[in-house]
Amino acid sequence: MNAAIGLSLILFFALGVPIAVSIVLASVIGIEFFSRLPLLLVPQQMFVGIDKFPLMAIPFFILAGNLMAAGGISRRLVDLAKSVVGGLQGGLAMTCVLTCMLFAAVSGSSVATTFAIGSILIPAMVKHDYPRPLAAAIQASSAELGVLIPPSIPLILYGVSTDTSIGKLFIAGIGPGLLIGGSLLLFLYIFCKIRGYGLRDREERSAFPVALKRAWVALLMPVVVIGGIYGGVFTPTEASAVAVVYALIVGGLVYRELSLAELWPILRHSVVSTAAVMLIIAAAALFSFLISRTGLPREVAGWVTQVFDSPIAFLLAVNVMLLVVGMFVETSAAILVLAPIFTPIAVQYGIDPVHFGLIIVVNLALGMFTPPLGVNLFAACAVAKLSIDQLLPWLLRFVLVVLACLLAITYLPWISMGLVELLY
Repeated sequence: MNAAIGLSLILFFALGVPIAVSIVLASVIGIEFFSRLPLLLVPQQMFVGIDKFPLMAIPFFILAGNLMAAGGISRRLVDLAKSVVGGLQGGLAMTCVLTCMLFAAVSGSSVATTFAIGSILIPAMVKHDYPRPLAAAIQASSAELGVLIPPSIPLILYGVSTDTSIGKLFIAGIGPGLLIGGSLLLFLYIFCKIRGYGLRDREERSAFPVALKRAWVALLMPVVVIGGIYGGVFTPTEASAVAVVYALIVGGLVYRELSLAELWPILRHSVVSTAAVMLIIAAAALFSFLISRTGLPREVAGWVTQVFDSPIAFLLAVNVMLLVVGMFVETSAAILVLAPIFTPIAVQYGIDPVHFGLIIVVNLALGMFTPPLGVNLFAACAVAKLSIDQLLPWLLRFVLVVLACLLAITYLPWISMGLVELLY
């Protein structure tokens, strides 16, 4: 049955069938023609896959991100970031990275970050004489911070699929997020100095006290959400609902840029985005159930432990595989299918499941801005009105920077686990 499901998946992917539909169809083929299991298992296991309380955080964080983009929060965060680094040569490019780090701490979604920040900063960078493909590449690579710095939807999915503490995963994501963000900032500063970009970035820059006064209410959101989780006030799932209420209050009552007329389109867009994610989760749950029944995880675990005799070799092999998978498979589906298989193997090698979760998410985050299926890449191209092939020569530099950070995160566990061990 495993071979039938695998070949069916490859065929459907090659035909361009959506990922969730491909997984369900391949699973149905495996059940109907290569097993004695009833087809009733299909809806049953799909429902079981999404009938988990922590998954309620996903629609709420998606809605919170959309409310923030429409409520003026993203623009104020841009102004604040520009007041901090805008005085440097290349400061506008660095503003993009810093704003994505701030927005990631309140949205949890890299695609939401790309549209919310890119729609402001890509035109601004072009106006300041940055090549348009470079501006789009900076935005696409910076937005991946949205899946590392908490709250993070991929980290929630990893926690649910492997029964790992979401609270610990959120804390563990801070170190890698800061490392990648800091590395991109340093690279852009040096790159702009060498290439002569960003000579006019000091223009239209607000003073830091003025920008902070405008943005301090927005900056309190991650403090409320993350502080509430670790203060024991509410769970990560409840925190997502708090984020929605806070975004409504800030956008509607404080900044007064969110009207009742705008709520319906925001809600509709959030529902569509949530439905797409939930369908993938349900399909992946069915797929995981089938491969577990066939004993494939045990076989893979046995083969891996025979081939790779050390944690170093195992992690290197996993990184290479995940990098390839991330280029072709949607992040949520990849996490839900692969994490339950490889996390128990990692534990056998003495690797903490929280640390391993960050390795998986950083790997798959790279796939978000690499062709052929990088969602951030498509979003940045849509905002910049460019084709993907125009971005590729500029994108390679950012991929190499994040790859170097990935190696550090993989083999220096304290980057992920330092804060976790301190707090727990």
